[in-house]
Amino acid sequence: MIAPSLLSADFGNLRDEFQWLNRSTADWIHLDVMDGVFVPNISFGFPVISHVKRLTEKPLDVHLMIVQPEKFIREVSELGAHVMTVHHEACIHLHRTVHEIQRYGMLAGVALNPSTPVAVLQDIIGDLDLVLLMSVNPGFGGQKFIPHTLQKVTQLRTLIAESGSHALIEVDGGVNMDTGRLLRQAGADVLVAGNAIFASDNPEEMCRRLGAL
Repeated sequence: MIAPSLLSADFGNLRDEFQWLNRSTADWIHLDVMDGVFVPNISFGFPVISHVKRLTEKPLDVHLMIVQPEKFIREVSELGAHVMTVHHEACIHLHRTVHEIQRYGMLAGVALNPSTPVAVLQDIIGDLDLVLLMSVNPGFGGQKFIPHTLQKVTQLRTLIAESGSHALIEVDGGVNMDTGRLLRQAGADVLVAGNAIFASDNPEEMCRRLGAL
């Protein structure tokens, strides 16, 4: 699956962006919410997501890069999110948070920063719907892909198989045709792509090409 990251879109022309996004083969719209505390940047909040929900026909994949994300489960649900992902590093009571997200009818995802090993999910992998591996240090778009992510995808695929989990593997950061092909070979299910799609000459065609990897 392909999830274009709205962080790279032209926010002055969101209506135009969603005209081609809605036509495209993109599966989800990926929304990075940053608070300037958990990550060194601020992106957008719930009013923007509410506007996006009115514009798009695609499911929303909401990634909270914030401290205490558990405080906003109800709000994210009310915005109609299909997936809500929180960071392992930001949640003290991760098990409770995951099940609360699911109780509100959303798929529950857990994100790992590049320096966080896959092994930390061993005791919760069976409860997860999705694991998001960050292949750049979160906070800014346009960063270079961290090659070690490929090994983490392989490790995570093994953990999922051994545990009987049905969690999807999503990867975000530096995804393009070259890294996307390697990630698919390693076992990734969902590719989040920002600049590779929105900065291309034909974003709609790029979505199709990434999805065909």
